[in-house]
Amino acid sequence: MAFKAILRQGKESSVVRRHPWVFSGAIKRIVDENEQRASPEEGAWIEVYSNDRHFLGAGFYALGSIAIRIITFQHKEVDSEFWKNRIAESLQLRKSLKLINEQNNIFRLIHGEGDGFPGLIIDMYNGNAVIQAHAYGIHLVRHDISNALQQVFGSELQSIYYKSKETLPASFEVENEFLFGEVATPIVASEYDCKYQIDWVTGQKTGFFIDQRENRKLIGEYSQGKKVLNTFCYSGGFSLAALKNGATEVHSVDASEKAIVLTDNNILLNGFEDKHQSFAIDTFKFFEQEADEDYDVVVLDPPAFAKHQNVKHKAVQGYKRLNATALKFIKPGGILFTFSCSQVIDRKLFYNTIMAAAIQAKREVRVLHHLSQPADHPVNIFHPEGEYLKGLVLYVGESWN
Repeated sequence: MAFKAILRQGKESSVVRRHPWVFSGAIKRIVDENEQRASPEEGAWIEVYSNDRHFLGAGFYALGSIAIRIITFQHKEVDSEFWKNRIAESLQLRKSLKLINEQNNIFRLIHGEGDGFPGLIIDMYNGNAVIQAHAYGIHLVRHDISNALQQVFGSELQSIYYKSKETLPASFEVENEFLFGEVATPIVASEYDCKYQIDWVTGQKTGFFIDQRENRKLIGEYSQGKKVLNTFCYSGGFSLAALKNGATEVHSVDASEKAIVLTDNNILLNGFEDKHQSFAIDTFKFFEQEADEDYDVVVLDPPAFAKHQNVKHKAVQGYKRLNATALKFIKPGGILFTFSCSQVIDRKLFYNTIMAAAIQAKREVRVLHHLSQPADHPVNIFHPEGEYLKGLVLYVGESWN
């Protein structure tokens, strides 16, 4: 059954501009195929119409503020061929970007709204796909998506793992499982010739933070002959990139013992254990108790300090404190890589926060690079909310004390 959502007068403008979200407050009424008022279940397929009954798009219904995530703006059937064509198009884009080669077999295949799939993430690890649903409608078509992946990749595909228990409400009782094939984790995959153990079953997100790939490559260019500190290291991505490119010594810090085990395993896998030391400790405590004041390069890549608007001010203070503290531990002429993945902290606010931290630390600072997510995490120009990762590379000069 195809439900229809009729929008209030004047509420169709964002959809006409191809924004893929319809908010609950924009909906005048929902009717069934007999034009009777209806209350669809979570994940139901629903068509969107303007108040004067012009078709606008169709997608999955949800109970909540974002009531409809539009999958297509065309009035046509969404079947197995639809999913196959969309996935093939996304793969072709990644191939054209030269992201898949002998040095790199880790990439994001589907990035939600950025690839026209609101609520869907698919990450690839050396021929293994990890699907993550952020909308129940995606969960309901997971087998169609799995079949489409098998058709597009053919014999190159080893397994498909569905991991949405952590991203969908517990009330749906979703289980993580293999939809195709089955491999023992962790597996080994490569990014710019660095080898990583990937465990999507027990690891965070889909098993790895792919969105920092190009920024990890950039840190390598600054690390030759340098002493590097990588905080919030998770599995040691920035640490490995620095060591691979000639860093003389790297310290990795994470409050999670599990993350430190992941880091140490990856360091050992690549043969850099003699130049590396890890610390299972909170980053602020590390700066207070363990840190040397002679780092050439420091990386600050914390988890999202703010996931909602109501904690934005507290998050800003956290970013300010963290960066002001780190700035004190960099040699004059050193480099700070600093990031925020908090969507509610926009670029301007992040920039101003780091400026305030530099003032507090009383260090001369120059901006060398503005950083973002890579090309396999594209932003739909009609959905600017898709840009979440922002970063700065700073040259840190003398103190003005």
